[in-house]
Amino acid sequence: MLNIEIDGKQVEVEHGTTIIDAADKLGVAIPRFCYHKKLSVAANCRMCLVQVEKFNKPLPACATPVSDGMKIFTRSKTAIEAQKSVMEFLLINHPLDCPICDQGGECDLQDIAVSYGAPASRYTEEKRVVLNKNIGPLVATDMTRCIQCTRCVRFLKEVGGMMELGLIGRGEHAEITAYVNKSVESELSGNIIDLCPVGALTSKPFRYTARSWELTRRPSVAPHDGLGSQVEIHVKGNRVMRVLPREKESINECWISDRDRYSYEGLNSPERLTVPMIRRCGQWVETDWQSALEFAASRLKETAEREGGEAIGVLVSPNSTMEEGYLARKLAHGLGSGNIDHRLRRNDFRMDGQFQGTPWMGCNIPDVQEMDRILIIGSSLRNEHPLLAHRVRHAVKLNGAELSLVNPVDDDPLMPVAHKAICTPNDMVNVLSQILKAMSGLQRLSLCLPPSLSQLLEGVVVWDNARAMAESLAGLGQNYDLVNPRVGIFLGNIAQHHPRYSEIYSLAEAISSLCGATFGVLSDAANRVGMDLAGVLPKPGALNARSMLEQPRSAYLLVNIEPELDCHNAQLVNKALNSANCVVALTAYKSDALRDADVLLPIAPFTETSGTFTSMEGRVQSFAAAVKPQGECRPSWKVLRVLGNLLGLEGFEQDSSEQVKDEILGGERPSQFVWKRLNNNLRHLAEVNVQVKEGILQRVGEIPLYQSDAIVRRAPSLQKTHKTGFGHAAMNAALLARIGLSEGENARITQSGSSVVLPVRRDDRVFNDCVRIPVCAETAALGDLYGELTVEKA
Repeated sequence: MLNIEIDGKQVEVEHGTTIIDAADKLGVAIPRFCYHKKLSVAANCRMCLVQVEKFNKPLPACATPVSDGMKIFTRSKTAIEAQKSVMEFLLINHPLDCPICDQGGECDLQDIAVSYGAPASRYTEEKRVVLNKNIGPLVATDMTRCIQCTRCVRFLKEVGGMMELGLIGRGEHAEITAYVNKSVESELSGNIIDLCPVGALTSKPFRYTARSWELTRRPSVAPHDGLGSQVEIHVKGNRVMRVLPREKESINECWISDRDRYSYEGLNSPERLTVPMIRRCGQWVETDWQSALEFAASRLKETAEREGGEAIGVLVSPNSTMEEGYLARKLAHGLGSGNIDHRLRRNDFRMDGQFQGTPWMGCNIPDVQEMDRILIIGSSLRNEHPLLAHRVRHAVKLNGAELSLVNPVDDDPLMPVAHKAICTPNDMVNVLSQILKAMSGLQRLSLCLPPSLSQLLEGVVVWDNARAMAESLAGLGQNYDLVNPRVGIFLGNIAQHHPRYSEIYSLAEAISSLCGATFGVLSDAANRVGMDLAGVLPKPGALNARSMLEQPRSAYLLVNIEPELDCHNAQLVNKALNSANCVVALTAYKSDALRDADVLLPIAPFTETSGTFTSMEGRVQSFAAAVKPQGECRPSWKVLRVLGNLLGLEGFEQDSSEQVKDEILGGERPSQFVWKRLNNNLRHLAEVNVQVKEGILQRVGEIPLYQSDAIVRRAPSLQKTHKTGFGHAAMNAALLARIGLSEGENARITQSGSSVVLPVRRDDRVFNDCVRIPVCAETAALGDLYGELTVEKA
């Protein structure tokens, strides 16, 4: 620790601390533009110049480390004159367009100019003008305002993982620009808007829609992935105008993904359902709530009385709140049905009844960037969890962690990968078996495998990359801490949606037990852990999400889902709903995916209701409504409660979502309730069968980043990016040549007896004998996400 003095105040700081950090700790304000606590030090704006005793010129506070006994003066005549001189130079070419600038009211340049700017400019020459750059549909540019602080450049390189912007030119001619004919494509690109200290980078969807001082700010939780990012919703006139991050170091730091930032556009979609609707004679007719609820209740009650409660199936979105899932479960049980599930995209349910608790991430989010070795199985991490990918990138790039991947597609994670096995989805089980055998053969590991797995591994031949992964996880060649190993093994969305998920899970758990690794599941939705904790699962012996579609029910209750796009097999969904006598849908949107419904009940999305999400690390986060519901929309938990009352069921007397939450927790504190129930261990590992299938084409059913849920699918700006999902079939060059196809031609894809014609795209990241087909409206006629298919020239 070092003792220093700032403006006459004594402070003790750690060795290596910079002047600006020490001043922040003491509460002394030093102006800055280029400095940001999460980025590297550039020291190019010079706004933070301060006077240091025994130095004959001012020093940049952001780049000067303190030394013991140092005396620093931030408000001396020398420091103030230096700062004012820098401000004068920064304003020389800056345009006087503050009245029309979206940054007005939130502009660091405006704020600092009040204190350090001159009352009049001495510059009489012509100001320079910089042409704006088109860097995509999300970020608008006014580059004449740019002061070359390079925050955006450093963020995209250090946090985003790829250098998409850069500084060219010198002196007065320096400017920030993208590569020739390139846009910024990072899934975190919107954060450069928050970082920009002037109005050079602003939000393109928000542009010229409201002034910052007109907005009311309300806290909330992002509803699109399992991270549980803290967000701030800005409202004007009962309309969500934009979404910004709230700082929470242990979750999202000070960033949010573009999906969380721009999805608010979908809240104001023209497809919003704002009035209850009943289908009569094949036509949708608007009605009042009383009629719609009575109709829905009578049809469900009639089915239960005529055919028994098991004739009813309930499917709940894992993006719904815990309160909504819990009341849906009570409703199903009250009708005598145990057929309720939230695992809509799951295909393999053989582990049901084998879990010792609720599967979760296995560690806290910040722990990921402290790990030495990480194995990720079946995940396009940047696509599924953009901010968690940043944590892994931090571990690999800054801490030297070794990353290993097992995946059917070779997507670039924008970080060094030590070992990877790119294979067909079916071969993922074989690769994990090889890793397990190599791991069990290492002498320093003494744990024994179950007899069934030991017998299976006798005939497994270990390839070099599998052996390298095992040695990496075991820490061979490194200073391996046997007491506190920092190893992580995580299962992603591809693994969870895999038809052999139980085998993948069992092998991953066995590998983690041998090397003492943290083992976890990266949730494929905002509240998957919360749904599990609330018991939104089939009763023992009842039907799971897949079985409810394979064995069609007479009536379905759909809560917050678009069946064709949110379930594992659109074919089964269409057949099941088409054959049902009654389909009741609680939905925020009208869509073709709900064409088989008999009644549509308009429910409020997350900004218009209160509720609770539990993130994949087990963090319980409640939020309140930011705006009033549109039209006649009602919070889903209220709709379910009233349905329960109309059906004459007990336990539906709650007056608020908080009462429902208290009922779920049973009087326990949220942390106590959660930590008693989180457990990734299986009672018995699943039987593993190593299969080798050659010459069979297998689908890789990708969920595109901006097709993950109903709100995101209706955000126009996100749909203009290259990460949106539209119907195509991607194959590598060798497979295209074998089939006789060229990029841009149409191919007929046949799966489970149904065919669609899709344009072909060459993608050498896809493994041999795999066809990458996104889930979207154009591909909804196909079957399982990872099923077998045939491809021929159309």
